[in-house]
Amino acid sequence: MKQSIIEIVDQVKQKQSLIHNITNQVVMNFTANGLYALGALPIMAHERREVAEITTQSDALVLNIGTLTEELLETMIVAGRAANRKGIPIVFDPVGVGATKFRTEAARKLLSELEINLIRGNTAEISHLAGLKADMRGVDATEQLDGEIVIRQSIEKLAIPIVMTGKTDFIADQATIIKLTNGSALLTKITGAGCLLSSVVAAFLAANQSNILAPTAAVAYFTIAAEKAAEQATLSGQFHIAFLDALSGVTATDLEERLQIEKVSVNGSEF
Repeated sequence: MKQSIIEIVDQVKQKQSLIHNITNQVVMNFTANGLYALGALPIMAHERREVAEITTQSDALVLNIGTLTEELLETMIVAGRAANRKGIPIVFDPVGVGATKFRTEAARKLLSELEINLIRGNTAEISHLAGLKADMRGVDATEQLDGEIVIRQSIEKLAIPIVMTGKTDFIADQATIIKLTNGSALLTKITGAGCLLSSVVAAFLAANQSNILAPTAAVAYFTIAAEKAAEQATLSGQFHIAFLDALSGVTATDLEERLQIEKVSVNGSEF
């Protein structure tokens, strides 16, 4: 699997996909810079009158509900329908779902009206989206949840490929669960790391259509970049910059030597 991941990283670098991000206001700059560092191209168009046109020019679409409004929700649906017509991947980031009734209903509307290719969220967000129990305070979880139990139940209920991030990251479809344990705790100390990962996943899906291998490669690349950045910076402000630099410099050797990965079937048996 490591060799496949290395090959997909090369595909991402070569394709330089244009990623349309309808995302939250807090993370736009960080997301754009992170995609540039990766080798992809960002665009952030939120005006309803142009999003369909922008989406048809793009290679993937990210829908992030971090700073959601009613108008933005309708814009997301317009863009999502354009993405579905073109056949490009949509990555949905349900930021803070479960924190409010509006946010939860909006997430369900997007899932019901659009063909979403992948959901990327933290354990609490995925739990809420799947109708499992999880407490939220703002956009963060207020309790520790068993990630492996959550991912197994969520993939069964949602039937959409999932990237679920936490101390251990899980990538799953209805046949396979992959566990990754790379990364750095400093990712939790900067704003927008998860949102950027959603856009990175979109760039990888734009370059490779595998709903398991492409997002696995994205998470592997992202978390190993975080490890490299944490070796250079110990404070969150320093890490923020070092991480952007590291996103442009992860090598095949880094992936080969650092990747900590486990692949299991949905029923629990190892491959």
